Amino acid sequence: MSTHDKVNILMVDDQPAKLLSYEAILDELDENLIRANSGREAMEILLKSDVAVVLMDVSMPELDGFELADIIRQHPRFEKTAIIFISAVHLTDIDRLKGYQRGAVDYISVPVVPELLRAKVSVFAELHRKKRDLEMLNFELRCLSGRLITTQDEERRRLSREMHDGFGQDLIATKMVVERISLSNDCPEWSRQASADASGVLENVIQQVRNMSHLLHPPMLDEVGLKSALEWYLDGVAKRSGREISIDIKPSNFPRFTPKLETTVFRIIQEALTNVFRHSGASKAWVTLAEAQCQVVFAVRDNGKGISEKVMEFQPDRIGVGIAGMKQRAKEWGGNLEIANANPGTIVQVTIPVTVGVRREATTMAFHQAEKIAK
Repeated sequence: MSTHDKVNILMVDDQPAKLLSYEAILDELDENLIRANSGREAMEILLKSDVAVVLMDVSMPELDGFELADIIRQHPRFEKTAIIFISAVHLTDIDRLKGYQRGAVDYISVPVVPELLRAKVSVFAELHRKKRDLEMLNFELRCLSGRLITTQDEERRRLSREMHDGFGQDLIATKMVVERISLSNDCPEWSRQASADASGVLENVIQQVRNMSHLLHPPMLDEVGLKSALEWYLDGVAKRSGREISIDIKPSNFPRFTPKLETTVFRIIQEALTNVFRHSGASKAWVTLAEAQCQVVFAVRDNGKGISEKVMEFQPDRIGVGIAGMKQRAKEWGGNLEIANANPGTIVQVTIPVTVGVRREATTMAFHQAEKIAK
């Protein structure tokens, strides 16, 4: 076993001789053995270290083992820490019951059987090691998921720009060439009509390319921020879908945030509305967005058929990629996403904490740029 794989085992007893005997017994496990001569010293060590197992005597001055266990269990970090009591005095069933009531995983009487103590400590040390490894894997998966989401947003931004500046401009140039044909003096009538028809088709294609480009990544999101981008997006969705969508944003002068946070909120609302129109059968949707008390709170509600309990509980086999992505986006910011039935319909509500570092103010130049985009 390599050193970095070792876990900490805390041994607590006011008698140094007993600590030496525990150390001799557990030395074969090749773990980090830490001594504490009192309950207070044990708490100082616990607050500074990641401890897998606490091996403690019940009878100690000032702070006995039961009192120490109560304190340990009250701390959120130590709710699952394995505690093993050892006692040569408190050996009644009532004593054992008190130990288990305080969260002990075992209660050993003196004299200690070395093989038995090693086996029990080894089991809980290995469980802690596996838990730590699992937490590390989960952390790495969250980091990977975050990078994938960021990469996806950057790719959408790139494709949006290429469609608008490349493909879109080429189509506009082609339309201009076609229109010039009909302006020629020697152009026959049938050619003029064909040119007009082609120009109309190209105009429709240009509009579709522009819509696709903006849906991939609205320029207004970068230029003037979340409020204007959402209003533009919802207006377009309402016209294309034929459904009624209302939006309520507070305060009216909604602040600017970093591009990443604004993109997160926009994408969650976009995905929630996509689910509304694909699955709910709703005729109406409501979007609310508010910033107050260092939080951004937003919700999407519809008047559709609602959802099942399993979806509300985010059971992996019942939710799709869209809901999972929304939940992950909120989680990246330390936020929370909840889905519930609104009777009628469904409501998706998200709360994201806002720090000073993610706020930024809109500039006058940004408003001028937005006016150009709107035109």
